[in-house]
Order: sequence, then structure tokens, then C-alpha cells
Amino acid sequence: MCGTVGLFTGCAAATFCPVSQLKRTKVTSGKQDGGDLPPYRSAFSAWDTKASVRSRPRRELADDGLSLFPADLVPVARHPLVAVLPPEIYDCLLTQHLYRYLQFTAKLEYLVVNHVTLGIAHGSIAVPIPDQMRFDAFKIYTDEAYHALFSVDLMRQVEAQTRIRPSFDDEPYFLVRLAALKERHDAARAQLIEVLFTIVSETLITATLTDVARSQDVASAVVETVRDHALDEGRHHAYFASYLNYLWASLGRKEREFAGRILPELIDIFLRPDLPAIRKELLSYGLRRDAVEQVLAETFSEETQMSYARATASKLLGYLLEVGVFEESGARDIAQERGFISFD
Repeated sequence: MCGTVGLFTGCAAATFCPVSQLKRTKVTSGKQDGGDLPPYRSAFSAWDTKASVRSRPRRELADDGLSLFPADLVPVARHPLVAVLPPEIYDCLLTQHLYRYLQFTAKLEYLVVNHVTLGIAHGSIAVPIPDQMRFDAFKIYTDEAYHALFSVDLMRQVEAQTRIRPSFDDEPYFLVRLAALKERHDAARAQLIEVLFTIVSETLITATLTDVARSQDVASAVVETVRDHALDEGRHHAYFASYLNYLWASLGRKEREFAGRILPELIDIFLRPDLPAIRKELLSYGLRRDAVEQVLAETFSEETQMSYARATASKLLGYLLEVGVFEESGARDIAQERGFISFD
């Protein structure tokens, strides 16, 4: 994992310190700029019996003829020019979307989230937190490793059964964009970006997990895997929503200004669809280039993307407003320009 896409170098446990420039303050009175920090309430009291890694069996793919992903959750699949593709090609499109989703999940968990979670659990991230919060980070670390495992496991099962090879790029779009963002800033800043991106990824509310878990005409192994993931992520959401308060209390003025300006872009990086990959895939199915461009333009208009981003980020944006992320004018202007928030 060292050196992968330029994100990490050296041993994470020994040297990973994404916020080494943060003010090291001891949390005793629970004060944040003169106000009380919300008390930490652990969502992991029943983790030993409720976590999927402790309580769920391996999900095995049956050859039952069911779809591998809900068509109504694949935006391009609903377009008239795509919906009329031959059944075998249409099934391939749904399978590739499942692959893309599982790859996104696996690489997010083990290349980003677990590096930050390791820093929290190990104590190398310089944010003072309660001991229970640090202990709970070990549980998240275990959860996320298991999510990566069952995502890769399901991909392997799907390929073995369908004989359809994954056609995605080695690195998900969000990782490419995250690496590019970090390269535009000083190395110390780039490390803080990763902590902020983890908070973003763990607190965004997307309907995908819930919608797939409710599907009636999708392979049970897919539905159950997504349901297992969703139950764990509810606890992770609560954790990182709380962690944001402790992080913000530890940041100095310059770090807060930087964080406020960068967070809207991190939300965009996480949510923006990989249009180059989708274009390449649609062309491989024999659609004419002008038809592909029409599908993309009508499915992923900027207005549609912004509306989806606002809805998905609504809970996170509330957390950011509550701690004062957008109090600095530059951060406020960027959030408005990206359409996330209106301060009028």
C-alpha cells in the first residue's frame, strides 16, 4: 500500500500524521472557542454482536438469473438510447456498474478511510479526543477492512459466474482527483485534506445503500452485502459527525480557513460521476459518439449534478455550518459558488 497513487509513503502506523500542524491542546474542560464540545456518545456499544464482521455470514452469489444491480439506480440505464440495447449488453452495463461500485467501496475503505482511522486509533493524528472515541476507531478500522474484503470477494464471484471482466480503470475517479488536489497544495496541507475527505465520505447521506438493500429483483448476495455495509456505516456516520467537532476545536485559524475553502471541493470529488469512464463504456457497446454525448448531456447536466450533491450533502453541510466552517468569507463564497449553500 505504500506509495499507492502518490497518497502514502512509509509505514502508516509509524509516520502517518495528517494534521501534524494542528495545535496540540488537551481536552479537559470540553471547551471550543469558549463553547462546550458536544459530549461523545459511542454508537458502538453493541458492536460485538451487531457489526457485520462479527454477525453476518459470507454472502455467496447464486445463479438465480436476477439482475446484479437495480437498473433504476444506474442513471444512464434509464436513458431511451440505452434502454433499447440488446439484453445481453444491458445486463453487461448493470454488471459493470456493480463492479464500479464495489471497486469504489473497496479502494475508499483501504486506501483512504482506514489510513485516517489508523491514525486516530494509533494516536498519531494530533487531535485530542476521548479515550472511548480512540478505542472505537479500532472498530471502524476492522469494519472498513471487512467492507473492502467482501466487496472484492463479491467482484470475484460475479466475474467467475458471468465471465464478464471488469472494465474500469485501476484507480477510481475520486482517487485520481483527490491525488491531483493534494498535489496542488503543500505536503502538510495535503495530509489534512485526507482527514477532511474521510469526514466527507463517512457523513454524506446517499440513498444508494438503502435503495439497493430494498431491491426485490436483484441477486440476494448483492442486496445482503449492501445491507451489511449500510448497517455498519450508520455507526460510522455518527462517529465522524462527532469527530468533526474535536477536529475543528484543534485547528488554528489558518487551518480552519484552509479547511473551509477546500471542503466544498472535497464533496464534489466524492460525488461527481466519472464521465470519461462512462463515455468509454457506452462507446464500447456500439453506440455512436453523438448518441453517447447526448446520453451524457441529458443524464448528467450540471443542474442535475448540483441538485444531487445538495441533497446528498445536506446533513454534512448542517454539521459544517454548526461548527462554523463557513464563517470565513472565502469559504462561504466558495460554498455558494458550488451551489451547496445559500446565505442570502
